[in-house]
Amino acid sequence: MLVVACIKQVPDTTQVKIDPVTNTLVREGIPFIMNPFDTHALEEALRLKDKYGVRVAAISMGPPNAEMTLRKALSLGADEVVLLSDRAFGGADTLATSMVIAEAVRKLAAKEELALVICGKQTIDGDTAQVGPGIAIRMNLVPLTLVDRIVDLDLKAKKITVSRKLEGRHEIVEAKMPAMLTVVREINKPRYPSVPMRLEAQDMTVTLWDNKVMNLDVNQIGLKGSPTAVRKIFSPEREQGEIVGDGAGDPAGTAKLLVEKLVQKELLAL
Repeated sequence: MLVVACIKQVPDTTQVKIDPVTNTLVREGIPFIMNPFDTHALEEALRLKDKYGVRVAAISMGPPNAEMTLRKALSLGADEVVLLSDRAFGGADTLATSMVIAEAVRKLAAKEELALVICGKQTIDGDTAQVGPGIAIRMNLVPLTLVDRIVDLDLKAKKITVSRKLEGRHEIVEAKMPAMLTVVREINKPRYPSVPMRLEAQDMTVTLWDNKVMNLDVNQIGLKGSPTAVRKIFSPEREQGEIVGDGAGDPAGTAKLLVEKLVQKELLAL
């Protein structure tokens, strides 16, 4: 059976800068990395391979240089990698992105029975957490989000039981497969590739699927197929903080000063 891990190449947000004139990301000289949440998705797929013998395919949609991220997936143990890259896919929002990826998963599933699609909870560049569930809806898969543990997997019965990390509690859910999982960081600790695997991955095949292969309606993908668009990116302006009074030595006086400050700033009405 097949487990598909969806991974994305993203700019390292610790070094991202914003052009003050255009309000867009400055991409020149910025290193790219595998989306951190997706490293956990790939790791979980590889753990299922180790335990159950499933085959792992990794998919990424992006520019040609995203091949680097897929080669990392190969060095970690993925059996097959597919890069979805075409100018027609460019500028896609989450709706158009999920359509392309869902169609790619269908192509893979046509050759081998699909068990799971695993995505990271969200990406660090968009933070929408919409692509995974979007794939599930398009493929009519059971969506299991915020998964922090796969409790049980029964390939013969085609059932999966997972733990979902919710606010203040955990939820145990059993579902039929195929299913789509979005995973959180707590689910595992990603492995590191060995030196021999790194070297071997450089000679392995990264399959390229452009729109000639995918044959999708150009009006439903990329910028044309995206009903939403980012109009502006900016860093929020924050005023410098102020320490008020002596909370330890004079808590009552400090509370009075704080109330006065809030009233002055019209954040509190007496």
